[in-house]
Amino acid sequence: MKIGFVSDSLGGMAFEDMLDTAQRLGVDGVEMNTCGWSTGPHLDLEALATSRQARQAFSEAFERRGLEIIALNANGNPVHPGDPAQGEGLRRTIVAAGELGLKTVCTMSGLPGGTASDAMPNWVVSSWPPETRAILDYQWNEVLIPFWTDIARLAADCGVERIALELHGNQCVYNLPTLRRLREAIGPVIGANLDPSHLFWMGADPLLAADGLGEAIYHVHAKDTMLNPPVQAGTSLLENGGLTDIPARSWSYVTLGIGHDETWWRQFCYRLKMAGYDGWLSIEHEDILLNSLEGLERSVRLLDAVAPRQPADFALQAI
Repeated sequence: MKIGFVSDSLGGMAFEDMLDTAQRLGVDGVEMNTCGWSTGPHLDLEALATSRQARQAFSEAFERRGLEIIALNANGNPVHPGDPAQGEGLRRTIVAAGELGLKTVCTMSGLPGGTASDAMPNWVVSSWPPETRAILDYQWNEVLIPFWTDIARLAADCGVERIALELHGNQCVYNLPTLRRLREAIGPVIGANLDPSHLFWMGADPLLAADGLGEAIYHVHAKDTMLNPPVQAGTSLLENGGLTDIPARSWSYVTLGIGHDETWWRQFCYRLKMAGYDGWLSIEHEDILLNSLEGLERSVRLLDAVAPRQPADFALQAI
């Protein structure tokens, strides 16, 4: 497995400084945020999509430091009913990835409104009252599947082979059944970006999720979640309080090792290997209480200790 991090983990650093830090940390590459919920502070997406010179300079900055561009990440809601720019950002990201020779783009499935007249997304997380079924029917059949059918054609035209969807709350694809549903409708270009942090707060088990996804795992985000049982007991894990008030929340994103210890992360890496995944572990640091650089350094050390780095070479002896 290879270790890297998401560029927004050091979003306050300039591009060259961020890459210098990646080199110092000894990681193998950096996953670059492009648009959506990110301002894409480390790149010019339009230039990467249209300018050979810009792409050459961008790639050479990685090569000089012995780093790889892990993937481009258009994290956000590409089918937001009130913000069509997010969908266009995903399209430009796929074009840029293809021009850079990258085979994987990370993003999210998107979440439409509940009807064609809605201006805000609508996440259905229960089966009652009965209008929830009508909402899901509209979201999937009228918006999501047509949108991703078009995106799959664009990806094929650009040479992008894998679209890794993050199983994320407030998205139509947020768990194994919804990932499978879209993958079956669109084809094997659709796979999972398995980020355990979201599964933790939704009550799923990332270890078993790795087993269940198998060959559909196209990417992995290494991010941890701390559950807060005293608060959870009264509020549940359906948490919509402010992200910065950690003591008042039933769960929060934290530095690797704070929510789940080294033993858990060691098991997670092994489960990934069991599922056939031997790709990137891309750290996404979103811990509000720790300094971003300190948190990233701690996370790199933990993954260095637990991630298998060399290919297996075991062979049965001829007895």
